[in-house]
Amino acid sequence: MAGYSTFFRDVTGNEPFPHQARMGQEAWPDVVDVPTGLGKTAGVAVAWLWKRLNADEATPTRLVYCLPMRVLVDQTSTVVGEWIERAEPYFTARSLEPPLVRTLMGGRVEDDWRDQPDRAAFLVGTQDMLLSRALMRGYGMSRYLWPLDYALLHNDAMWVYDEVQLMGPALETSAQLDAFRRVWPQARTSRSLWLSATLREDWLETVDFAPHTRDLAVLRISAEDRQRVSGRLSAKKVLSRSEVTLEGTAKNAVAEYTESLAAEVAEYHQPGSQTLIVVNRVDRAQALYAAIREVVPDVEALLLHARFRSAERAVIEDQLQQGVSSGEGRIVVATQAIEAGVDITSSCLFTELAPWSSMVQRFGRCNRYGEVEEGAEVVWIDMQLEGKDAAPYDAADLATSRAILEAAGDDVSPASLNPVSGERPVHQVVRRKDFLELFNTDPDLQGFDVDIAPYIRDEGPPQVQVYWRVFEDGPANEIPSPQREELCNVSMGQFDEYLKKSVRKRARAAWQWDPLLERWQRKTKNDSIVPGAVLLLRSTDGGYDVELGFEPSSKADVLDLLTLAEGGLHEVYGGDPRSHARTWVELSAHLEDAKQEAERITESVALPISEAKAVSTAALWHDIGKAHPAFRTALLDAAEPGEGREERLWAKSPGRGRPRYRVVDGETTQRRPFFRHELASMLAWLAHNPDHADRDLIAFLIAAHHGKVRMGLRAMPTEPMPDDGRLVARGIWDGDILPALGMNGVRVPQTELRLDLMRLGRGPSGPSWTERTQALLEAHGPFQLSWLEALVRLADWSASGVEEGAADV
Repeated sequence: MAGYSTFFRDVTGNEPFPHQARMGQEAWPDVVDVPTGLGKTAGVAVAWLWKRLNADEATPTRLVYCLPMRVLVDQTSTVVGEWIERAEPYFTARSLEPPLVRTLMGGRVEDDWRDQPDRAAFLVGTQDMLLSRALMRGYGMSRYLWPLDYALLHNDAMWVYDEVQLMGPALETSAQLDAFRRVWPQARTSRSLWLSATLREDWLETVDFAPHTRDLAVLRISAEDRQRVSGRLSAKKVLSRSEVTLEGTAKNAVAEYTESLAAEVAEYHQPGSQTLIVVNRVDRAQALYAAIREVVPDVEALLLHARFRSAERAVIEDQLQQGVSSGEGRIVVATQAIEAGVDITSSCLFTELAPWSSMVQRFGRCNRYGEVEEGAEVVWIDMQLEGKDAAPYDAADLATSRAILEAAGDDVSPASLNPVSGERPVHQVVRRKDFLELFNTDPDLQGFDVDIAPYIRDEGPPQVQVYWRVFEDGPANEIPSPQREELCNVSMGQFDEYLKKSVRKRARAAWQWDPLLERWQRKTKNDSIVPGAVLLLRSTDGGYDVELGFEPSSKADVLDLLTLAEGGLHEVYGGDPRSHARTWVELSAHLEDAKQEAERITESVALPISEAKAVSTAALWHDIGKAHPAFRTALLDAAEPGEGREERLWAKSPGRGRPRYRVVDGETTQRRPFFRHELASMLAWLAHNPDHADRDLIAFLIAAHHGKVRMGLRAMPTEPMPDDGRLVARGIWDGDILPALGMNGVRVPQTELRLDLMRLGRGPSGPSWTERTQALLEAHGPFQLSWLEALVRLADWSASGVEEGAADV
């Protein structure tokens, strides 16, 4: 115990509470039931560091910290990053690399955690971003990277779900995913840990996880804990009812409500102190903030919700962490974003009526540390709303909370609060069949994907992400993709409202990049928009205020934040940026490099011999399709001509830009805009290895190494077709010839590429591609199959890195 206590103190600067010490010394629990403000994050994160440091076999390599609100992510990332920095000497002393700390919040996030599957990493993100990746439909990221994140988040990963009372249907999804991981094999075991002061274990009894709930290990605070933190648990918070009530959501009713509430807040607020107001909707928070600025203009006021760009939100969060500096004090208006995880306290708390579990969390933001000996006040605001007007909550849940508050005494300290009760929330649940269908990342024939939003969030409509650029009539194709600092989360309802408004007699619009057509698609109020979409807006169309966040009625120009970070090119299906390098790399050399890197990586993650052999074989064959005339022509076109280069086979060239795939046959030029070399590689493998024991597995790993050819095989929309009616798929025409080449001491003869396996049933090449891939999914399960797929891709990336390094020498 002394060893862990010293480590905890060195890392956090505090002595561990007894429950935190138990977390580090005992086996992992499944549920942590600890009152708010007692260091659940530190208890988990520092215990994970200690157990990784001591090679605990039950502690996975990746700690995935899932939060219900975007606003909590940066704070958690910063704090845990500081702890890991302080722990670095411990890791260095044992010749270990300290864990990485990375956020997953959409946009262009750092991907070095993906490159190192054996490197410990603390990954923190919102439930939207993390669970969408766990469902193979990652919001705000390339669809072609979906399988990679899926693999790394389902294998050798410890999921921690914090403040589960805010998760909505994501709670059931988290339980279902844990159940699936207990059924299907994994590369290395993963586990789940649910944290909350307001969780009932029976809420986890989903259709597949219910059999496991009776065996869940629950960590609760002990009598020693209670004695240690008695000051916090009994910190007096006087409860009263506001004189203001919200009785409708019409514009005039909300205006009257916010004006009256602002006046009441001004009466309660004490100079030099911090007053916090928590409301249930962003639009009401914005209106209340504006009203408070008018009523008490000399008091510092801050607004915090999830509809800010991270660039502006970071400034607000920094101000919150600096504490109250003004003699007049500070008033903070916030939504549920403040409810969990944000380390903030107040002398006076106003809160709109919410479900009881949320009320308990909000009470924890008043006199959080017992710092106010007398005079800490909690004022609750009644909401006489029914049906949709009660959103984002259910009116019945509000009625339950109202009854509890009306029967409560005048104190809401943690020691006196009623336990969470009520029926288990009912949401749409992802079933095994649904989950397996999500493994196929191809959109349907109309270009749509399965909507996973019902499995992730039900508080309000699904969301999109938006960013602004300066342009006039329409965006140029060369406009850079967004950086994370620029992205703003917006509910679908708010975005619909934005599109309905005109600016300077011009209808507003949004633009979405289409990687297949390689151009922008204009979206108006009459067009359907898929949840999770990343949309470009015109700066002169407005829609954003640096103080209020996303605001549909704002018509002022929006600052283009591109100056803060340099964006990259938008993705195209036929693009192949990893085939561009600083020097020419011969195809045979790259294939051998990939095989060597595959052997190194599979050894580092302790992959069984048979699976490691399949991965290294796939890595050796993965780019053989680059010998195809379409790829050779594109590669040579993009670079400076050189003596003898046309006679050799290359994997990479120093060219830039989007490739122009075509086959020149005499005076005829065949356009191949959707050409995928990995499909040619897979067809060549099948042609030359008909009796290999792992033939189909290796074929899948070869085909899938860019995430663009996986479970299905068909021609792309608008793909050019030959006049003779032969089969076509992804730029390959049935009967194409791949020239002979040598690799790793083996001579591969000339190959005729056959596409009959894209048809259903059995043909000359045997079973269809669909039949083969479905059989692989059934045999290996989704987690193990995705893991092998990821390792081949990582071996390719690593080989490219080695080659880039050699070019610098």
